[in-house]
Amino acid sequence: MARTETQTTERIIAAAERRMRDGGFHGYSFREIAADVGIKSASVHHHFPTKEDLSAAVAEAYTDRFMEALGDPEDRSRSPKDLIRLYAELFRRAIIEDGQMCLCGVLASEVAALPPRVGAAAKGFFERNIAWVEAVLRRKSARARPEQIKLAALKTVALLEGAMLVSGALQSQEVFEQLADSLLD
Repeated sequence: MARTETQTTERIIAAAERRMRDGGFHGYSFREIAADVGIKSASVHHHFPTKEDLSAAVAEAYTDRFMEALGDPEDRSRSPKDLIRLYAELFRRAIIEDGQMCLCGVLASEVAALPPRVGAAAKGFFERNIAWVEAVLRRKSARARPEQIKLAALKTVALLEGAMLVSGALQSQEVFEQLADSLLD
Protein backbone atom coordinates (compact mmCIF):
# COMPACT_ATOMS: atom_id res chain seq x y z
CA MET A 1 0.00 0.00 0.00
CA ALA A 2 1.39 3.43 -0.94
CA ARG A 3 2.30 5.87 1.81
CA THR A 4 -0.67 8.17 1.14
CA GLU A 5 -3.00 5.13 1.09
CA THR A 6 -1.61 4.03 4.46
CA GLN A 7 -1.94 7.53 5.88
CA THR A 8 -5.53 7.78 4.69
CA THR A 9 -6.34 4.39 6.19
CA GLU A 10 -4.81 5.47 9.51
CA ARG A 11 -6.78 8.74 9.48
CA ILE A 12 -10.02 6.87 8.74
CA ILE A 13 -9.36 4.46 11.62
CA ALA A 14 -8.54 7.34 14.00
CA ALA A 15 -11.70 9.25 13.04
CA ALA A 16 -13.86 6.15 13.41
CA GLU A 17 -12.29 5.36 16.79
CA ARG A 18 -13.13 8.82 18.16
CA ARG A 19 -16.74 8.50 17.03
CA MET A 20 -17.10 4.91 18.22
CA ARG A 21 -15.71 5.71 21.67
CA ASP A 22 -18.43 8.33 21.99
CA GLY A 23 -21.33 6.56 20.27
CA GLY A 24 -20.48 2.91 19.67
CA PHE A 25 -20.91 0.94 16.48
CA HIS A 26 -24.17 2.67 15.60
CA GLY A 27 -22.83 6.12 16.50
CA TYR A 28 -21.17 6.94 13.20
CA SER A 29 -21.64 6.86 9.47
CA PHE A 30 -19.20 6.67 6.60
CA ARG A 31 -20.34 10.16 5.60
CA GLU A 32 -19.27 11.53 9.00
CA ILE A 33 -15.92 9.74 8.84
CA ALA A 34 -15.33 11.09 5.34
CA ALA A 35 -16.08 14.63 6.54
CA ASP A 36 -13.76 14.20 9.54
CA VAL A 37 -10.92 13.01 7.29
CA GLY A 38 -11.64 15.42 4.43
CA ILE A 39 -12.35 12.80 1.78
CA LYS A 40 -15.40 11.51 -0.05
CA SER A 41 -17.58 8.78 1.43
CA ALA A 42 -16.71 6.56 -1.54
CA SER A 43 -13.05 6.81 -0.49
CA VAL A 44 -13.91 5.42 2.96
CA HIS A 45 -15.67 2.53 1.20
CA HIS A 46 -12.57 2.02 -0.97
CA HIS A 47 -10.49 1.40 2.17
CA PHE A 48 -13.21 -0.40 4.15
CA PRO A 49 -16.04 -1.83 2.03
CA THR A 50 -18.42 -2.22 4.99
CA LYS A 51 -19.01 -0.71 8.39
CA GLU A 52 -18.20 -4.13 9.87
CA ASP A 53 -14.80 -4.07 8.13
CA LEU A 54 -14.01 -0.60 9.44
CA SER A 55 -15.28 -1.23 12.96
CA ALA A 56 -13.38 -4.52 13.29
CA ALA A 57 -10.20 -2.82 12.05
CA VAL A 58 -10.69 -0.02 14.58
CA ALA A 59 -11.19 -2.44 17.47
CA GLU A 60 -8.17 -4.52 16.44
CA ALA A 61 -5.93 -1.46 16.09
CA TYR A 62 -7.14 -0.15 19.47
CA THR A 63 -6.41 -3.50 21.11
CA ASP A 64 -2.94 -3.73 19.58
CA ARG A 65 -2.10 -0.17 20.67
CA PHE A 66 -3.41 -0.83 24.20
CA MET A 67 -1.42 -4.05 24.56
CA GLU A 68 1.70 -2.41 23.18
CA ALA A 69 1.38 0.34 25.80
CA LEU A 70 1.17 -2.31 28.52
CA GLY A 71 4.27 -4.12 27.38
CA ASP A 72 5.44 -7.49 28.58
CA PRO A 73 3.75 -8.71 31.77
CA GLU A 74 6.89 -10.73 32.47
CA ASP A 75 9.12 -7.63 32.45
CA ARG A 76 11.24 -8.22 35.56
CA SER A 77 12.39 -4.59 35.66
CA ARG A 78 8.86 -3.68 36.85
CA SER A 79 7.08 -5.05 39.86
CA PRO A 80 3.61 -6.57 39.52
CA LYS A 81 2.25 -3.61 41.50
CA ASP A 82 3.86 -1.18 39.04
CA LEU A 83 2.37 -3.10 36.11
CA ILE A 84 -1.12 -3.04 37.63
CA ARG A 85 -0.64 0.69 38.28
CA LEU A 86 0.26 1.11 34.58
CA TYR A 87 -2.83 -0.88 33.61
CA ALA A 88 -5.09 1.36 35.69
CA GLU A 89 -3.30 4.44 34.33
CA LEU A 90 -4.25 3.59 30.74
CA PHE A 91 -7.92 3.54 31.72
CA ARG A 92 -7.50 6.71 33.78
CA ARG A 93 -5.96 8.57 30.85
CA ALA A 94 -8.82 7.52 28.59
CA ILE A 95 -11.63 8.67 30.88
CA ILE A 96 -9.99 11.62 32.61
CA GLU A 97 -7.53 13.07 30.11
CA ASP A 98 -9.22 12.09 26.84
CA GLY A 99 -12.78 12.22 28.20
CA GLN A 100 -13.63 9.00 26.36
CA MET A 101 -14.66 5.49 27.26
CA CYS A 102 -12.65 2.38 26.45
CA LEU A 103 -13.57 1.56 22.84
CA CYS A 104 -14.06 -2.14 23.51
CA GLY A 105 -16.02 -1.39 26.68
CA VAL A 106 -18.42 0.64 24.55
CA LEU A 107 -18.64 -2.19 22.02
CA ALA A 108 -19.17 -4.75 24.79
CA SER A 109 -22.20 -2.78 25.96
CA GLU A 110 -23.84 -3.35 22.58
CA VAL A 111 -22.38 -6.78 21.74
CA ALA A 112 -25.78 -8.40 21.10
CA ALA A 113 -26.36 -5.99 18.21
CA LEU A 114 -22.86 -6.10 16.69
CA PRO A 115 -21.85 -7.84 13.48
CA PRO A 116 -19.85 -11.00 14.26
CA ARG A 117 -16.38 -9.68 13.35
CA VAL A 118 -16.84 -6.57 15.48
CA GLY A 119 -18.07 -8.60 18.44
CA ALA A 120 -15.12 -10.96 18.02
CA ALA A 121 -12.69 -8.02 17.94
CA ALA A 122 -14.17 -6.62 21.17
CA LYS A 123 -13.99 -10.06 22.76
CA GLY A 124 -10.34 -10.28 21.70
CA PHE A 125 -9.57 -7.08 23.59
CA PHE A 126 -10.96 -8.54 26.79
CA GLU A 127 -9.31 -11.92 26.32
CA ARG A 128 -5.91 -10.32 25.77
CA ASN A 129 -6.36 -7.96 28.72
CA ILE A 130 -7.43 -10.76 31.06
CA ALA A 131 -4.45 -12.89 29.96
CA TRP A 132 -2.08 -9.96 30.54
CA VAL A 133 -3.45 -9.27 34.03
CA GLU A 134 -3.32 -13.01 34.84
CA ALA A 135 0.37 -13.11 33.88
CA VAL A 136 1.09 -10.16 36.15
CA LEU A 137 -0.89 -11.63 39.03
CA ARG A 138 0.86 -15.02 38.70
CA ARG A 139 4.13 -13.20 39.34
CA LYS A 140 2.63 -11.53 42.40
CA SER A 141 1.01 -14.67 43.85
CA ALA A 142 3.00 -17.67 42.67
CA ARG A 143 1.21 -19.99 45.11
CA ALA A 144 -2.32 -18.95 44.16
CA ARG A 145 -4.46 -21.46 42.30
CA PRO A 146 -5.08 -20.75 38.60
CA GLU A 147 -8.82 -20.22 39.18
CA GLN A 148 -8.02 -17.61 41.88
CA ILE A 149 -5.70 -15.79 39.50
CA LYS A 150 -8.32 -15.90 36.72
CA LEU A 151 -11.01 -14.52 39.05
CA ALA A 152 -8.70 -11.74 40.28
CA ALA A 153 -7.87 -10.82 36.67
CA LEU A 154 -11.57 -10.73 35.73
CA LYS A 155 -12.28 -8.53 38.75
CA THR A 156 -9.45 -6.16 37.79
CA VAL A 157 -10.68 -5.71 34.23
CA ALA A 158 -14.32 -5.45 35.33
CA LEU A 159 -13.48 -2.92 38.05
CA LEU A 160 -11.70 -0.58 35.65
CA GLU A 161 -14.30 -0.87 32.89
CA GLY A 162 -17.06 -0.36 35.47
CA ALA A 163 -15.20 2.54 37.06
CA MET A 164 -15.19 4.27 33.68
CA LEU A 165 -18.94 3.79 33.31
CA VAL A 166 -19.84 4.91 36.82
CA SER A 167 -17.51 7.91 36.85
CA GLY A 168 -18.88 8.96 33.47
CA ALA A 169 -22.47 8.60 34.61
CA LEU A 170 -21.80 10.49 37.83
CA GLN A 171 -19.54 12.96 36.02
CA SER A 172 -16.97 12.46 38.75
CA GLN A 173 -13.30 11.86 38.11
CA GLU A 174 -12.91 11.22 41.83
CA VAL A 175 -15.07 8.10 41.56
CA PHE A 176 -12.73 6.64 38.97
CA GLU A 177 -9.66 7.55 41.02
CA GLN A 178 -11.07 5.95 44.17
CA LEU A 179 -11.98 2.73 42.41
CA ALA A 180 -8.69 2.50 40.50
CA ASP A 181 -6.73 3.19 43.70
CA SER A 182 -8.56 0.30 45.37
CA LEU A 183 -6.73 -2.07 43.00
CA LEU A 184 -3.42 -1.10 44.50
CA ASP A 185 -4.43 -1.63 48.12
